[in-house]
Amino acid sequence: MLAVAGSAIGLGNFLRFPSLAARNGGGAFMIPYFIAFLLVGLPICWVEWVMGRYGGRFAHGSGPGIFDAVCGRRPWAKYLGVLGIVGPLGIFFYYVVVESWTLAYSIFALLGRFEAAAAPQDVGAFYSGFVSGSGGPFHGRGAAYGFFLVTFLANFWVVYHGITRGIDAFCKLAVPLLFVIAVVLMVRVFTLGAPLAEHPDWNVLNGLGYLWNPDFSRLSEARVWLSAAGQVFFTLSVGIGVILTYASYLKSRQDVALSSTTAAFMNAVAEVVMGGSIVVTAAFCFLGPLGTREAVAGDTFALAFRTMPLIFARMPAGELFGFYWFALLFVAGITSSISLLQPVVSFLEEELGLRRRQALLAIGSLCFVVAHLAIFGDSVIDEMDFWFSSFGLPLFGLIELLVFLFVFGADCGWHELHV
Repeated sequence: MLAVAGSAIGLGNFLRFPSLAARNGGGAFMIPYFIAFLLVGLPICWVEWVMGRYGGRFAHGSGPGIFDAVCGRRPWAKYLGVLGIVGPLGIFFYYVVVESWTLAYSIFALLGRFEAAAAPQDVGAFYSGFVSGSGGPFHGRGAAYGFFLVTFLANFWVVYHGITRGIDAFCKLAVPLLFVIAVVLMVRVFTLGAPLAEHPDWNVLNGLGYLWNPDFSRLSEARVWLSAAGQVFFTLSVGIGVILTYASYLKSRQDVALSSTTAAFMNAVAEVVMGGSIVVTAAFCFLGPLGTREAVAGDTFALAFRTMPLIFARMPAGELFGFYWFALLFVAGITSSISLLQPVVSFLEEELGLRRRQALLAIGSLCFVVAHLAIFGDSVIDEMDFWFSSFGLPLFGLIELLVFLFVFGADCGWHELHV
């Protein structure tokens, strides 16, 4: 359960959600969000947990094998299940690169590298120089590449130790740590008051109001409802094959309904309560309504790497809390990224008969090569994110539902859910 919760709780909880809520009606955004959560996200979670546990009875732990078991060993089933290993692998190609940036920024914050940031362009130049290797204090990609190697090896080190001694043991430590760091940051944000004497209205209460005051007129826009559904799909890690794999390790009598629902609501708490309390509120206190509007209107990475360092530079003990913030993002990122590798490992071990070390060597070699496209290529991360995440996740989720309803059977699924 903690492994699935760790997979779901990632960068989207603390960056993507507050940005979407702030620009899509604030508190009103929660109406389509919870409708999508209850009517789309949670049912698909149940479907994946049921199918995964059922496939695990036949010693299958990846999409192709689980689909083969669920469909009664029909020849075409394994080919549909391939999407359950291609999707997570494709996302890992670029996710690990962004994850390495959060590790780097946690160290930069602790070393006080953002103290001199006086304007957004200063932080922007630092970010651009770090990523491109030219500009700001950087004269090459050595720093960024070094953090990428550390992050890449850390992911494979955890996965190498398997589900129980690796991923499960890591998530038992990392997920509670993630919540502790988030609470510390929430307390610090809530005690900011009005940090700029010249702007007493830029305070915590108005910051919370900026995010949560509802604009019900936005509910007439189809884009708001689509954004809410997309966020639920993205944040719960459904349609990606990860839950299928984790559920395959459950015992036949373990309660999938309780486990899946608990993991889903743990993710919702991290997202709505914690993610919705930190970044936008802090931005409002230091940047005001106009600056915050510009921050949330940009992409997710701009909010994390261009806006937050500027805020920490103006905050008392900003080095420490900047470290906490980026450490939070790194822990959230790595609990998600290790889960992206496991479906592919399970496929190579169980379907192709490779040993774990051989499987990791093969996957690691492929990921290491392709990740360099994300490191050195312009706009490659955005392209990968669209095809593997925005397009691939809903496609595989739709296929899962069709197989569950018309091949496995809703009655069989209902029985499995309550065994």
